[in-house]
Amino acid sequence: MRTTLTLNDQIAKSLQEKAHQTRQSFKDVVNQALSLGLGLMEQPSQARPYRLSAASMGKPRAGINLDKVLDLAGELEDEAIVHKLEARK
Repeated sequence: MRTTLTLNDQIAKSLQEKAHQTRQSFKDVVNQALSLGLGLMEQPSQARPYRLSAASMGKPRAGINLDKVLDLAGELEDEAIVHKLEARK
């Protein structure tokens, strides 16, 4: 199939150099590069799964009941909101 492409100058230069080095036609080098690129695009990513290492945060302070930690977080958040609203006045 015949088509017209607009290539980035650097890509075109690299393709021309590759054609010269391998003594292949520009068309053959472009077709090989596109074929390899499309093959890589179809492969699933080889990204490693995200891993998180646990870190000790130390022992809780005296007087803090960790059974009620969500209640504590809610209270601290409420206090921060009240402080923010009072600062607007």
